[in-house]
Amino acid sequence: MDMVTGLAHDLRSPLTSIMLLAEALQLGQAGPVNEVQSQHLESIFNTASSLCATASQVLELAGSGSRLLDRPAPFSVANVLTSVGDVVLPIAQEKGLEIRLAHQGADRRIGHGVALWRVLLNLATNAVKFTDAGFVEIAAKPIHGTRLAFSVRDTASLIAPAASDTVPLPHRKALPGRRHDFPSYGLGLKICRKLLRGMGTDLARQTQLGSGTRFSFELELPVAAPPR
Repeated sequence: MDMVTGLAHDLRSPLTSIMLLAEALQLGQAGPVNEVQSQHLESIFNTASSLCATASQVLELAGSGSRLLDRPAPFSVANVLTSVGDVVLPIAQEKGLEIRLAHQGADRRIGHGVALWRVLLNLATNAVKFTDAGFVEIAAKPIHGTRLAFSVRDTASLIAPAASDTVPLPHRKALPGRRHDFPSYGLGLKICRKLLRGMGTDLARQTQLGSGTRFSFELELPVAAPPR
């Protein structure tokens, strides 16, 4: 763990520099940028921000873990889903994958918006990594009262559910002939579960051989007053 925390410390400074440079370019400080360039710079900024947050989470996990959650505050569920989709879209496009966003119900909620974004981003990034064809769907829908169900679903080919159910934090194993081998979710999923438990819920998984995997969780999110 000492080596991991040392690496996390070393990553934060260059990632912060990437964020500052991307922001400066997007603001036109080095000359005008077109709409496509601006979108790419925003993706660079968001991705570097996500990695920087993950590095901070690694350090927090090595300590008490008490500061992983942001303060409850009003946030837009649709904006969270859109931001996650924007970050993973360039990787998905390179693989020919479709990113689907699905949101229903009242948009403005009160809760841990930043933590929710980190969980969905970790799950969506993993889903894109393991999926070679089809789509990745990031969804939120009301269940009852102020409770919402969130999910990230992919169309990856996986090992049979019975073979992986014995693993507490499920490992995806590559099938013969796949170009990439991602043997496990690693620290990302552990952070997801710790964040979700801090919000009073946990991660569920449904896997169907040949049809993909769906990770889901529920959160109690009171409706926020519309912004003035």
